[in-house]
Order: sequence, then C-alpha cells, then structure tokens
Amino acid sequence: KVGKDANGDIYERRMSESGVRPKLGRSKEVTGHAITFITPDSERTFATYLGAASHLEKADIFLQDLRDSKILHIEGYQLEDKQLREVSVYAMQFAKEHGTMISLDLGDPGIVLRNRVTIKEIIREYADIVFANEEEARALTGLEPSEALNSIAKLSKIAIVKIGKYGSYVKKGNTRYKIPAYEARAVDTTGAGDMFAGGFLYGICSTYNLRICGHIGSYFAAKVVEKIGARLEDIEQKEVQELIERVK
Repeated sequence: KVGKDANGDIYERRMSESGVRPKLGRSKEVTGHAITFITPDSERTFATYLGAASHLEKADIFLQDLRDSKILHIEGYQLEDKQLREVSVYAMQFAKEHGTMISLDLGDPGIVLRNRVTIKEIIREYADIVFANEEEARALTGLEPSEALNSIAKLSKIAIVKIGKYGSYVKKGNTRYKIPAYEARAVDTTGAGDMFAGGFLYGICSTYNLRICGHIGSYFAAKVVEKIGARLEDIEQKEVQELIERVK
C-alpha cells in the first residue's frame, strides 16, 4: 500500500517499467520509505518508516490474485505492527487454504527478537519457505548459522540461512546444500537479501531443484551489491539461463 503522493506514483511506475502489473492500495498516509546509511565496508543500516504500508487492511488483499499465484511472499516487517500482522496472517490463511506456497523473509533481527514467539508460531503454522541472514537466524533460534538452519528446517519445509560473503545454506528435510557466494566487488549491500529471495523464488516458480534455486539467488545478490541501491535492472533471461546450465 502506498500514499497518494509522488513517491507512490514513482513506485507504481517503476513496477510497470519492470514488467510487473501493479495492484496497489492508496492511503492518505505518505508512502513508506527507508533511509539507508552505507558504511565504507559496503554494509548498510536502515532507518525505516512504513507509512501507508502499515495501514494495509484485509479489504486491500486481492484474493483472486492470491488464489492464482504460486507463492505469497511475506516480509518480517509485516509481523511487528498488530494490524499489519493480522492482515498478513489473514492472507497466509487464505493462501494455505488455496494451495499457494508461503514464503517468509525474517527481514530484521530486531523485529525477530521482539516477536520471537509469535514469529515461530507463524512459521510453524504457515511458512513453506523461510529466509534468514545469520543475525536473524541467531535472533530466532539462539544458534549459529549451521545449527540455526537445522532448527528452522524443523519449523518449515525449506530453510535458507544466508552468511554473507561465505554464501548460504539451504535445507529441506534431510537434504542440505552449501551454496557459494559469487565473486563481487561490493559497494552497497542494500537489497542483497531481497535479490537472493527473488532469485530463489524465481527458481521455485520455474520448478528448478533447490541447489539451482540457491545459485540463482546467490548470483542475483552478487550482482546487486556491485551498485548503489537495491534495484537490479540489467539482468537478462539469457544470462540466467547460462548460469543454470553451468550449475547443472
């Protein structure tokens, strides 16, 4: 949900330019935004204001689209505010009833720490796929990445723990993969986790195995950290297919 303002218009236009058919609710509140501080080591710190997004209501959910989708993706930021959490759970319940896969990115270690019990319950009840970086995984489980992966995999069907320049772990049942990080000249890590999730979920929607899904996610993450900002606009389908062929 966005505001009736210039930022909301920009958000909608850029979605359209990227080939996405936007369906956005509009609110009298301003469009949410995040101020990002990038330090010399390319790491980032967010100051986030959800704005209009925190006013999402059940009536804003496009149920037919949700029914027709392969995956519903939920962000951890949607699970802290009470109203936003209730709407998100409503969407997850509907998705589960209609066979739509549910993906959850934990999003922020602080949110996880403040809402650990609730988030664990939501994962256990609804999540098919869970994404976490090592800090978020530690906040949820109290464990280091490798063991945190095992713990999260007991709650969801597929668990992914990202460990920065060391790659990531992917686990489903008793099958576990160590996915390498692709070489990159990092200038800004903003969007790396989102790009990993986007690439991984693209692989799931394309019915690739988990190893290939992990490699696509890792490749996308490496590409986005080489530029300032969280948008990745120069990846072509041919490039993705060549990656998949190499991984096979």
